[in-house]
Amino acid sequence: MPSGLVALALGGFGIGLTEFLIAGLLPQVASSLTVSEAAAGWLISGYALSVAIGAIALTAATARLPRKQVLVGLVTLFVLGNLLSAVAPNYPVMLLGRIVAALCHGSFFGIGSLVARGLVAPEKKSRAVAVMFAGLTVANVLGVPFGALVGERWGWRAAFWAVTGIGVLALAGIATLVPAGAGRTPSASGADGAGQERPAGLATQLRAFRSGQVWLTLVATALGYGGMFGAFSYIAYTFTEVSGFDPQDVAWLLMVYGVGLVVGNLVGGRAADRDRDRALVLALLGLTLTLALFGLLAADATASVVLVFLMGVTGFASVPGMITRVTDHAHGAALAASANVSASNVGNALGAWLGGLAIGAGLGYTSPLYVGAGIALASTVVMVVAARRARAPQAEDRVPAR
Repeated sequence: MPSGLVALALGGFGIGLTEFLIAGLLPQVASSLTVSEAAAGWLISGYALSVAIGAIALTAATARLPRKQVLVGLVTLFVLGNLLSAVAPNYPVMLLGRIVAALCHGSFFGIGSLVARGLVAPEKKSRAVAVMFAGLTVANVLGVPFGALVGERWGWRAAFWAVTGIGVLALAGIATLVPAGAGRTPSASGADGAGQERPAGLATQLRAFRSGQVWLTLVATALGYGGMFGAFSYIAYTFTEVSGFDPQDVAWLLMVYGVGLVVGNLVGGRAADRDRDRALVLALLGLTLTLALFGLLAADATASVVLVFLMGVTGFASVPGMITRVTDHAHGAALAASANVSASNVGNALGAWLGGLAIGAGLGYTSPLYVGAGIALASTVVMVVAARRARAPQAEDRVPAR
């Protein structure tokens, strides 16, 4: 495994911790900064909104810069954001720190996925992306318990100091281990007069969105995430109100889900390198069936444990393939890779909103699982359409002119 991939995975781990650990620290932060629970909640929702905006804005702003330099800048921004959170004297500064840290999230995974695939042979590109995302999935497993444990023993600020330290290590790793030319996009002719690849400008990257395959992949990504998070956002209620678990059991049940994410990410990356479109259709179909079955069997505690694990596996198995698919059809445009991250966050919000509507309508705490299954089914249909069109000779994408 290239050492640069390890550095990227460490960066993904740090960014993932920043996203997830706050959930276990909210009561402490709210009390320390003397704000309401609702205001403290903006430290989560504000982060998510900033991820969606930053993914597009920062990638567009850095379109002409070498990708390694961009990654170094993004991780620097991440370190500064968490440092600001660690020393925040009041709530506005804390929120600002969360926003600053979040701005790098989408662009890091978008641009980092291009760099990761450039570090390995073409037939291993999805596996390389999976390795980078492994940091994020492991953070999903450890984030909440890590934040709660550190916060309980040393205070919530210590958790942000720890993440800042991880960010510094990732920054050093990326600066020293990632090759300078990794992830470059060739020009239409392959190189400039000096034989060097030129970064694609913003206008060229925007032309990538003329591809119907790019849009179909983005829609499938948004719906796939929407299906998973439509169910996951309310899974604690399903466990306690339907499956019969005690509230203190939710933490280890979420870890079971997180382990599923790790497994699904790695298995999905390998499967996508063999037959990407088939792997994506099977992953999304598997998510659909898992969520529907979970809705039917949620009252059984043992079945719930098995199915929440499978929900993690099938929910994240499509991620590496979606990233490489959108960037392949966008001819390596970093903006398309970052748009894929934004699409996933839009899907998160859509799924959570629809799941909440179902509960509000009195349909019960299994209804988000059925809502998620319906959204995932829509994603499967979109992916089937995309796969069929991709096989048609007239669907071949052309490299956008500069």
